[in-house]
Amino acid sequence: MLDAYDLVILDLDGVVIVGEQALPAAAAAVATVRQEGTPVVFATNNASRSASAVAELLTKVGVPAEPSEVITSAMVAADALADSVPAGAAVLVLGSDALASEVRRVGLRPVSSAEDQPAAVIQGYDPSVGWERLAEASVAIRAGARWVVTNSDATLPSPRGPLPGNGSLVAALRTALEREPDMVVGKPQPALFAAAARQRSASAPLVVGDRLDTDIAGAYRAGMDSLLVLTGIASRADALAAPAEQRPHYLGDDLGALTRPGVQLARD
Repeated sequence: MLDAYDLVILDLDGVVIVGEQALPAAAAAVATVRQEGTPVVFATNNASRSASAVAELLTKVGVPAEPSEVITSAMVAADALADSVPAGAAVLVLGSDALASEVRRVGLRPVSSAEDQPAAVIQGYDPSVGWERLAEASVAIRAGARWVVTNSDATLPSPRGPLPGNGSLVAALRTALEREPDMVVGKPQPALFAAAARQRSASAPLVVGDRLDTDIAGAYRAGMDSLLVLTGIASRADALAAPAEQRPHYLGDDLGALTRPGVQLARD
């Protein structure tokens, strides 16, 4: 399978790790991909960790990685936000310290209160987000702040099964505001995968994910081939029943499928 591609873009949760543990076959598969000379980029919708923290976690669980090999939805969302508000503008951060750091990186000023009259609200996954922070975001958006969302995943994998993801918190605000976000950046939007390909000057990337509605749909929108692994959210039956825009090119039990002949699915 690797012979046809010049970059492998790996989702994290449900593909390489679950919680803070590596999935079976993940470490060996990534090592083999590297030995074959194919670059790897880890691309995650989870905006709660910095690239450095992600690389540190991967290395800790036996999948050595450098921060330069990690792209998060927080990074891409901050870049997109910088293009849509004035330099130095206040931005209410509804998310983690890592998301706030990305806002600073692009020359914007993180704030936590609607009283600061933010030009935008940026929302990303953070397990500590509660009613008070959602309320501040709601007030700011009603006052005219632009609403940018890192990703809309309803759930995220965990050793205990799927747990509420950023999309579930976005749904709370959507219900309260009776409107949609102004911008959603992460998968299934193509921006995350496009950024990964640009970073490595890749012309034929392969996307590997565990979710049809984000990873595979995002690859489809980005014009990239995809491999669905069955170690996360989607099942074999889900893949076979998926519409064309969510149907992967390849299907594998786990990440080891990268090092074996691919099981290719019909595209019509």
